[in-house]
Amino acid sequence: MAASVLKGLSKCVLHTYSPTLRTLSISTPLCQGIPGSVWKLGRLNHIAIAVPDMEKATALYRDVLGAQVSDKVPLPEHGVYTVFVELGNTKLELLHPLGEKSPIAGFLQKNKSGGMHHICIEVDDISAAIVDLKARNIRTLSAEPRIGAHGKPVMFLHPKDCDGVLVELEQA
Repeated sequence: MAASVLKGLSKCVLHTYSPTLRTLSISTPLCQGIPGSVWKLGRLNHIAIAVPDMEKATALYRDVLGAQVSDKVPLPEHGVYTVFVELGNTKLELLHPLGEKSPIAGFLQKNKSGGMHHICIEVDDISAAIVDLKARNIRTLSAEPRIGAHGKPVMFLHPKDCDGVLVELEQA
């Protein structure tokens, strides 16, 4: 009996699951394949979320999910209020309109419930990155970098040139 069972099993193909581990060496420059690059991408600094109700959104992350959140800070030069949510490996930036000409007000008119607005990636040399990206026909949303929420120079890249994603570069 056992011999017939073993003979039957030998005809079966045994499938085993072996997970594939994907690794990324942080010590290797992320732009290593781009000839002539003098700047490097760094870590994901934050993901920005436009919210129609800042107090409700802040309470969700602080009171329901237990995250550490910053105070609400007005940034009139950008037309937004910001609250940062600490996540350990990155941050969320909650954005709410400040003033009538706020870009977030326009975003919320199209997206009543709010939603992801942009991602922010650090770069080691924002000036070199801007020169290089403009040479590669990546449009920026302003002529020069501005000071962002962290007190560092930032530049936004046009979403039509970045696969539909608004990308903010921030000096590391």
